[in-house]
Amino acid sequence: MARYFDEDLRGAQFRECDLTGARLIGVVMQDAEIDGLVTNLVVNGVEVTGYVEAELDRRHPVRVLLRSEDPADLREASRQLHAGWAATIERMRRTPGIERRSVNDEWSAVQTLRHLVFVHDSWFRRCCLGSTELFTPMGIGTTVEPYREAHGLDLSLDPTLDEIVGVRDAQIAELEAWLDEVTAVQLAARAPVPDDDVWPPYARGRSVRQCLGTVLNETFEHHGFCVRDLDLIETQGAE
Repeated sequence: MARYFDEDLRGAQFRECDLTGARLIGVVMQDAEIDGLVTNLVVNGVEVTGYVEAELDRRHPVRVLLRSEDPADLREASRQLHAGWAATIERMRRTPGIERRSVNDEWSAVQTLRHLVFVHDSWFRRCCLGSTELFTPMGIGTTVEPYREAHGLDLSLDPTLDEIVGVRDAQIAELEAWLDEVTAVQLAARAPVPDDDVWPPYARGRSVRQCLGTVLNETFEHHGFCVRDLDLIETQGAE
């Protein structure tokens, strides 16, 4: 593991880094941001993860529903998530062009929506339904080779917001129709992931509930990222 002594790391960015087991000793950390999967985080001798998780649940009650095993809770979670996205899409329509802007090297809103197209195809259709159909070409998936542009993905495409929303609307309708019928027993069953080399290969052995959880959590997390960046874009435009 790399060690840094008496280094000036002001303004440093760590993106997609695994910092498991990292220790920061005698540091000055002001105006810092940490965004990611954080567990067992100790700050000045205090384990703070529980406080953070409780505050996030207070701000976003849908998180509690997302952790439930009850199909009714998951149906309500899906409804709330997609209602939030619908409101954000209408927000984008009020400022044409904002959906293609990005900040801090993050995805633009249209890229984020295209990623959710891919998430639905891979983690829902493939893992929950057992589909072997090609992915929707406009989807944006993993950067890992050989999966980055495989199984029907076409990164040369540049769909409009309306085209992407049309695909997402159909996917949402498909998911919610399935949720209306799914039972707790079906959710607990082993996911019917096809036995071939298509993303996500590591889903084999997981339950349907776990794969559905990835779909819903991605929908939630990426909405938060999108709203955060739209806020930043609008703030910059007002300055």
